[in-house]
Amino acid sequence: MNVTIGTAPDSWGVRFPDDPRQMPWQRFLDEVTEAGYKWIELGPHGYLPTALSVLRDELDKRGLKVSGSFIQGDLAGPAGWSKLERELRGLGPTLKGLGASFLVLIEDMYTDHLTGAPLAPVHLDTAGFQRLVDTTRRIAEIARIDYGLTLVFHSHAETHVQYEDQIEAFLDATEPELVSLLLDTGHHAYSGGDPVAFMRRRHSRIPYLHLKNVDSEVRAKVAAENIPFAKAVAMDMFVEPSRGAVDFTAFRDALRDINYVGYAIVEQDMFPAPFDKPLPIAKRTREYLREIGMG
Repeated sequence: MNVTIGTAPDSWGVRFPDDPRQMPWQRFLDEVTEAGYKWIELGPHGYLPTALSVLRDELDKRGLKVSGSFIQGDLAGPAGWSKLERELRGLGPTLKGLGASFLVLIEDMYTDHLTGAPLAPVHLDTAGFQRLVDTTRRIAEIARIDYGLTLVFHSHAETHVQYEDQIEAFLDATEPELVSLLLDTGHHAYSGGDPVAFMRRRHSRIPYLHLKNVDSEVRAKVAAENIPFAKAVAMDMFVEPSRGAVDFTAFRDALRDINYVGYAIVEQDMFPAPFDKPLPIAKRTREYLREIGMG
């Protein structure tokens, strides 16, 4: 296997372009370097400098490279396209200019990302699912043709492509040469799936990983009390790869067996996070991944 390890602003408690509860971007980049990472995702567009020359200089002086970044929006609704296209056209030139390879696509959650209040139906009808597929294809084509990016679809908690049967249906409805999948070990386990078995079964569609783990006790409480995802994150639902329900040595073995070649980005969702919390976690995680032979 050949795993390129990186990290993301999420692991530093960054979820929004601007929020006073998030650390300054300069400190984030400095701590990424201190923790031993060489690759990053850009995170929410606007958190890091948007001027390409400025961003490139800041990355270069720290020896950092960019694997990709994400856009997020309403993929199933008929009115969601204008926002998605605006985000894509805003981010695409930056990713291309930095030599990044991947565009991560995330569907909006059907709950509010701060309060957990319901915003949309939990399940899509046939027409809604087809719109989601068609919108994904449309974004993938623009990303590939205009910016040289491979689209990886992020199955995500409290979206319409969350559970294994939903992911399977999505993969069956999309073309492998156009749409790939991002497997997030934490979100997959949070949703009741087995990321190790799923990776073995569907690895041909998965060139990109997000690495994190799930606290079993917190997950049980969340399930029992029907706590929404946003509040679960604040309860430290997601934990370091070395701690939690997902067996990362078994996951490593799966990557070896399939001879995985691709990116694995540590993305331990935490928000809000005290400024001194992320760095020690990032250092431990980087060392743990080295110890188990994952890069």
